[in-house]
Amino acid sequence: MNVRTRFAPSPTGRLHLGNIRAAVFNWLFARRHDGAFVVRLEDTDVDRNVEGAEAQLLEDLAWLGMDWDEGPDVEGPHGPYRQSERMKLYRAAGEKLWAAGQAYPCFCEEGEGEESDPADPGFRRYSGRCRALSPAEAHRRVDAGEPYVMRLAAPLQGTIEVMDEVRGAISVPAEDIDDFVLLRADGRPTYNFAVVVDDVDMKITHVVRGSGHLSNTPKQALLFDAFAVPRPVFAHHAQILSPEGGKLSKRSGARAVADYRAEGFLPEALLNYLSLLGWSDPEGREVLTRDELIAAVSIERLGASDALYDPEKLRWVGSQHMARLSLDEIVAGVRPFLRAAGPPVGEWSGEVLESAVEALRTRLSAFGDVVEHLHYFAPSDEARTVALAAVRQDGSARTVIGAVATAFAALPDREWTPAGLKAAIVQAGRDTGIRGKGLYTPVRLAVTGQEHGPDVARILHVIGREEALARLAEV
Repeated sequence: MNVRTRFAPSPTGRLHLGNIRAAVFNWLFARRHDGAFVVRLEDTDVDRNVEGAEAQLLEDLAWLGMDWDEGPDVEGPHGPYRQSERMKLYRAAGEKLWAAGQAYPCFCEEGEGEESDPADPGFRRYSGRCRALSPAEAHRRVDAGEPYVMRLAAPLQGTIEVMDEVRGAISVPAEDIDDFVLLRADGRPTYNFAVVVDDVDMKITHVVRGSGHLSNTPKQALLFDAFAVPRPVFAHHAQILSPEGGKLSKRSGARAVADYRAEGFLPEALLNYLSLLGWSDPEGREVLTRDELIAAVSIERLGASDALYDPEKLRWVGSQHMARLSLDEIVAGVRPFLRAAGPPVGEWSGEVLESAVEALRTRLSAFGDVVEHLHYFAPSDEARTVALAAVRQDGSARTVIGAVATAFAALPDREWTPAGLKAAIVQAGRDTGIRGKGLYTPVRLAVTGQEHGPDVARILHVIGREEALARLAEV
């Protein structure tokens, strides 16, 4: 089988984790089977479309490394790939179903001919009044210009069976589905009709999406049958919920893909994390490269249980991918964030910048995290006041600071390096007979205002001799 999957977002806003999650699996699955990944835009709801949203979502996909074989900006044999440009195709498809006896024009006004269900008063279904019209009568009224919608001639009895690769067999009584509208009076298609027409035309073989679409699936299955084409493989994976188990939203901590990009997350890390929401690696791995994900992905490993968005897990995955980068790669990644922070950190360069990055690299889940850790180099006045008070009250600590300051003052410029500074601190320890925490903690408190943190020798290298001696002199 020539695998073809699709991602069909609406350009009504920015891509969030909930909708990009489906794109991730469809892309991975297509690449796993050397198939095609198609991007098409469901943009028929003109009032809800947002200017610039199409460009942004395509940019987000590209940033994640998810290339597409066919789409609105890539020529393909099944275009156009914007639903707004496919209106003639939908109308022709409606006419085709009518000619085959699978659909019929309905001339009832909105609400007319509907029946309520005694068991569910809120549910109203079309009675099928216009289904009884003779073909000649229906054609006469259409030719006369009478307004109409096109409805599917749905089965009147029996059950509609759908096989889902994640959830198994799904059965729906035929009476639960009425003759739903395919084309509105103005010729625009309804959601389910447009989706199936597109899937048929674009030869989509696998429809992989969130469980929120399960309710649409029986109707879409009927439409595939009406067109007399094989149904695609359906697979409805887990929905992503908030950490508390509710609806995923910005309020619950989830943000748009563009936000994660702006914060400096690695695209490989976000792709990796999203793949773990509702899918599990057969070898139990949680940190996988893009190629490893492609090689491992399968529908059989998709889960039906909803997955919780865990921002801490995302940050952990981010840190694991960050650890795989070279120093030069991290330096290049954090540089824009340091420049945005302004002087003096924005002016760091060369060995000083490298020392700062080496000091912080194990604390980074995203490049933007570097800004949150700048307090190690420039502590607040309040933090230093408290720390200095603690050092001043400790005679041993004062002795250490004096010896270290003397060693630093005598250190040649060429040795003002992390290695040289560490050696100077060690020598001060020998001179005073003080070692371990008793040696390093006073220096750290005096320089950073904190008892714990990154390698203090690297921090000293970054802030420079003048600033380092000035801070020690305050003890």
